[in-house]
Amino acid sequence: MPLVLYNSLTRRKEPFEPLDAGLVRMYVCGPTVYDLAHIGNGRAVVAFDLLYRVLRHTYGANHVRYVRNITDVEDKIIAAARETGEAIDALTRRTTAEFHADMAALGALPPDIEPRATAYIPQMIALIERLIAAGHAYAAEGHVLFAVASWPSYGKLARRSRDEMIAGARVEVATYKRDPGDFVLWKPSTPDQPGWDSPWGRGRPGWHIECSAMSETELGETFDIHGGGLDLIFPHHENEIAQSESAHAGHPFARVWMHNEMLTVDGVKMSKSLGNITTVRDILANAPGEAIRLALLSTHYRDPLDWTAQKLAQARAALDRWYRALSTPEQDGEVREMRHVIPIVEALEDDLNAPLAISHLHALAGAINRSADPHERATFKASLRVGGELMGLLNGNPEVWLRGASDAEATEIETRIAERAQARKERRFADADSIRAELLAAGIVLEDKPDGTTAWRRE
Repeated sequence: MPLVLYNSLTRRKEPFEPLDAGLVRMYVCGPTVYDLAHIGNGRAVVAFDLLYRVLRHTYGANHVRYVRNITDVEDKIIAAARETGEAIDALTRRTTAEFHADMAALGALPPDIEPRATAYIPQMIALIERLIAAGHAYAAEGHVLFAVASWPSYGKLARRSRDEMIAGARVEVATYKRDPGDFVLWKPSTPDQPGWDSPWGRGRPGWHIECSAMSETELGETFDIHGGGLDLIFPHHENEIAQSESAHAGHPFARVWMHNEMLTVDGVKMSKSLGNITTVRDILANAPGEAIRLALLSTHYRDPLDWTAQKLAQARAALDRWYRALSTPEQDGEVREMRHVIPIVEALEDDLNAPLAISHLHALAGAINRSADPHERATFKASLRVGGELMGLLNGNPEVWLRGASDAEATEIETRIAERAQARKERRFADADSIRAELLAAGIVLEDKPDGTTAWRRE
């Protein structure tokens, strides 16, 4: 079946037809690098990483260009640097590296291009000048603002009137604005703030113009897919559309808009005031990244996701089951026919239906466990591996996963196993049984054969 995606612009699922099948182009709004990524950020990255993998599967890895930006100039960054006393450059370098490490731990592939906003200031200035020349923007008191009244289709993504959007948003009241809804393209900088020379004085770009300039530079005036969290529809994505399309005589900006739903923690929205900001780094301290990824994928990307310890435990248990199925003695077979993998692919082609794809992975693991035919089991194993890898899962060594221990823990366990073997050799069976019981109490199961302990794993 063809790839079908839900388009937030049209509010329906549509067959995906790229402008050029030889190069599918996708832009996703990346992080503002001032602090650690929270699990909601992780959800967006994993959702669009899954889309990236499906596009690569469908069109070929060399025929997809995925751009995800880094916002490294923004008021939150300035405030964080002021609070910590850290230089802005040092802060953004450190938090960018932390973001990369955390997303890699979740199994996310790096984008093909990762533009940093500060490297695209000339392109932003040029775009703003084009908007002024076309009558869609104006300079006032060192600022440049987009004139929303000049763009009649403003609000087409959010599907709200301009008055409704202004009423529902935090609109800065400023005397230099012609209209309360006008938004900033350029703002003046004080001597202690980052700034660049421009026709309107030393200043810095507004948030929205950054993505318009970076996406145009790397993907062209019109590209295939623009993605981000649902909270970005207004004002960020609405403003991107207005400034980009008005700068190019109404030519379409992105043809398909995709948004992942929001995430709560134990039923409550994350907020600093509630003190329930849950970072990816916090969760990684207690769980493997692969389990976090599976937990995030277990809910469809367009459905609300409530992050709980139970959801994470269920994901970890599912991976235990799958890796046990993959650890059976026979070698992986070849997927000579795709019939066992096709249902997984078809689920993902239906607007990234990851929960349905996961159910097919469960079915394959069950088939492995039920089959008594080594060749059939090998084929099921290969299908499970291929289907999992398409989703960024099951790339690991089953034995390593099932042990579920750090290097230090593994060394300690191996030492106790060696001590047990020595006790058995010396016929100190009570001591050997005591060590086995100790390990079992710690959740370590030993697999014994006549010639000794051949393997161990966590329960």
